[in-house]
Amino acid sequence: MRILFLGDVMGRAGRRAITEHLADLRARLRADFVVVNGENASGGMGLTASHARLLLDAGADCLTLGDHAFDQKDMLGFIDSEPRVIRPLNFAREAPGKGARVFQDARGRKVLVAQALGQVFMKRPFDDPFSALDTVLKAHPPGGLVQAALIDIHAEATSEKMAVGHYCDGRASAVIGTHTHVPTADAQILNRGTAYLSDAGMCGDYDSVIGMDKAEPMRRFLTGMTRERFTPANTEATLCGALIETDDRSGLALSITPIRHGPRLQPSAPPAG
Repeated sequence: MRILFLGDVMGRAGRRAITEHLADLRARLRADFVVVNGENASGGMGLTASHARLLLDAGADCLTLGDHAFDQKDMLGFIDSEPRVIRPLNFAREAPGKGARVFQDARGRKVLVAQALGQVFMKRPFDDPFSALDTVLKAHPPGGLVQAALIDIHAEATSEKMAVGHYCDGRASAVIGTHTHVPTADAQILNRGTAYLSDAGMCGDYDSVIGMDKAEPMRRFLTGMTRERFTPANTEATLCGALIETDDRSGLALSITPIRHGPRLQPSAPPAG
């Protein structure tokens, strides 16, 4: 199975890039299943119901969220009616929605998608991501009940993301980090067969400060004072993520290739053929 994962969609520029390019990218990469992190798609903070529909209609099979999952209040009601949107497993127990679901690709192969939030350097405490993921992975062994299992670890610290990757090694097809909006150069297959990447990067305008218009972040760094709200940068976006190819029998990864598609970063894609 070929699974395309795209990192945090950032504001209008990210939404526009998804709607304009995802269908073609999916076809060109021959992706069987597409997961998109929609965490920052609505004004840089959270995801509205209408923008979720936009990303799904553009070709995403599943949307993951993150620590801003419910910043847009209509997501509180929408997520229970739209099973293709996943919120973090270790959010509050009373939170609506699910942190893991099993989907099917066009050939009927089952794909588990789960997301967990990190604890290190996050602004508010969340439950232990390791025990939350352990419960889900024990119930859905890849190569058994599901043909593939993808974990989105939404966290600040690369050390915590790496620890989650090793913890899930051999029990998930892929562990992909999100949240920090900068694509990392450590795509690899771990010792027991799990594909890993510390951060997929964002789908947004890279002429920015992690997706935000540069003026206000620079002012705060230089003066220590706040004048305005952060607003997403809005020139042409670059889509960033990874393409993971898995073995249906074992559920483990055969390859992982970083994906960068757009004008700002050096392009990256699987070789032709």
